[in-house]
Amino acid sequence: MKRSFSLIFCIVSLLTYAQDSQDLFAEMESIGAIKQRLLPDRMLFTQRALWGKKGLMRSFNRFELTLEKREKELKLRRKFLVGHQILGYATLAGMIAQGVMGSQLYKGKYELYRKHKNLGNIVSATYFTTAGLSLFAPPPLVSEKKGLSSTRAHKWLATVHFSAMIATNLLAEERKDWHRAAAYTAFASYATAMIVLTF
Repeated sequence: MKRSFSLIFCIVSLLTYAQDSQDLFAEMESIGAIKQRLLPDRMLFTQRALWGKKGLMRSFNRFELTLEKREKELKLRRKFLVGHQILGYATLAGMIAQGVMGSQLYKGKYELYRKHKNLGNIVSATYFTTAGLSLFAPPPLVSEKKGLSSTRAHKWLATVHFSAMIATNLLAEERKDWHRAAAYTAFASYATAMIVLTF
């Protein structure tokens, strides 16, 4: 009787140990999966340079690549993107005002030149700050799904209006006709990028 009881006890213990080991291995695998998912597969080059596994920000203890610190990074990302959105609307309003003033300049109201130029400097400052908030924000937890989406369309349009904004600033003094074309391109692609995300 004692022998059979001992045998049963040993078998039950081994089965329990085997189950506990499987649970432990499963838990270790899930922890490993979480660690692997701390960063998305694809990031913007600016995000990879700052927030990638060997990015510049990883040299600071505050931004060490751990689950807890990544959670804080995602909260920081949210703040960056809210700022991006607010400044985006302010920039759009500035672009509209500047466009109205610019069209008046082409009609011969040269007294508006100084105001148009000053407003242009403000719009450029808010525009590039808005772009920076997006480009340098910590990356999301997962990569964006493949295929067409409003976020992807927003990014494609960002490439267009970013290039057009640079051209608008470079051509401001020399080629007025090209400056105007670049400004209209910047405004149209910028407004469309905002509409795509809103609807």
